[in-house]
Amino acid sequence: MAAVTAAMVKELREMTGAGMMDCKKALAATEGDMDKAVEFLREKGLAGAAKKAGRIAAEGIVYTDMTADEKKAVVVEVNAETDFVAKNEKFRSYVADVAAQALKSDAADMDAFLAEKWEKDPTMTVKEALSSQISIIGENMNIRRFEKVEEANGFVASYIHAGGKIGVLVDVETDVINDAIKEMARNVAMQAAALKPLYTSEAEVDADYIEKEKEILTAAAKNEKPDANEKIINGMVMGRIKKELKEICLLDQVYVKAEDGKQSVGAYVASVAKANNANITIKKFVRFETGEGIEKKEENFAEEVAKQMGM
Repeated sequence: MAAVTAAMVKELREMTGAGMMDCKKALAATEGDMDKAVEFLREKGLAGAAKKAGRIAAEGIVYTDMTADEKKAVVVEVNAETDFVAKNEKFRSYVADVAAQALKSDAADMDAFLAEKWEKDPTMTVKEALSSQISIIGENMNIRRFEKVEEANGFVASYIHAGGKIGVLVDVETDVINDAIKEMARNVAMQAAALKPLYTSEAEVDADYIEKEKEILTAAAKNEKPDANEKIINGMVMGRIKKELKEICLLDQVYVKAEDGKQSVGAYVASVAKANNANITIKKFVRFETGEGIEKKEENFAEEVAKQMGM
C-alpha cells in the first residue's frame, strides 16, 4: 500500500474541495490512487453531509446577480466553515448558481426557497442540492439569506468588495440612465460597503430608535453637566443625535471621495443629477457582509492541520 503523504492530501483537496480528513481516508481506502480517491469521495454522497451539519459555517461569500436590463437584482450569502473553501472555485461556482436561482425565484423566505426544485437538476430540491455540495466540498455549508431589489423606473447597481466579503445593491430611480449616473450609483454602493450605514436616509429611522437614543444621551449629558438646565441638556442631546444620524444614514454621510471632505452623499447624488439634467432618487440599499452576526470559533489553523493529519 502506498504511503499517504501530506502533498497527496493537498492535491486531492485542491481537486475536489473535500475536507482534509475525508481526502486522507479516501487515499488510504484506494491505496493512493488519485482517480479512485476522487470517485470514492463522490460516492460518499449525502452520507458525508450529516456529519458536518453541526459545525459553524461563518466564512463564505456574498454574491450578486442581476437581469440584463439591470432592473432586477439579488444578493445572496452562502457560508462555509473555512476561508480556504470560500476561495475554492467549486464553491464559488455553486454560489453563482444559487444567486441565479434566487434571482428567478418567487420564494418569499428561505424555507420556501430551499423547498424549490434545483434548476440545475430538477430531481433535487435546493436543500438537497446543498446537501450534495456539502458532501463534495467536505465542509458544512449554509445558504443563509438572500434579498431581491427591483426598480422599474431606473436601475439597480451592485458592488462586491474583497472578492465577496461584502455585497451591496442600490436601488436608483432615475429618468436618465447613462455612464455618469451608473458610475455615481457604483460610488454610492462602494460608500455603503465601506462605511456600513444602517439606513438610507433620516426618513427611514425608526421613531422608537430616536426616542431610545434621546433617553440614553440625556442621561449621559446630565452626568457630564449635572448643573446644566434643561435647554442646555436638550441642545447637547439633539446635537449628538444629529451627528449620529450623519454617521448611520447613507445619504447624510460625508461622501468618502468628496474633494472638500464635507460634501454629503446626498449632495453628491444631487450634483450628478444636475450635471446630467436628471431626477435621481436613491430609494434604498441592501448590504450583506459575510458572517456578520455569526459567532465564529477561534482556532489555530496550523495546530488544527497537524492534529487532523497526524503528521
